[in-house]
Amino acid sequence: MEKGFTQIEGIDYKEFFFYVVGIAFICLLLALLAHLDLELFQMNVKTIFLNGNPEEHIYKDQPTGFVSQGQGDKICHLK
Repeated sequence: MEKGFTQIEGIDYKEFFFYVVGIAFICLLLALLAHLDLELFQMNVKTIFLNGNPEEHIYKDQPTGFVSQGQGDKICHLK
């Protein structure tokens, strides 16, 4: 199983896009939310992949501390 830092573009993955937001937009958004008395919810970026439907099969190691006894050689398949 490949680790993320050993992947080669075009072989192990196709493309990834990360959105970058400027500080001016964040200030404008917060001011607009305060003016309209709206609530803001935050999402953890570490789990953002859970909100998409990947086309590829994604496998990962079992999370540290959650390895079932006698099944340490198994991996997880992201669905």
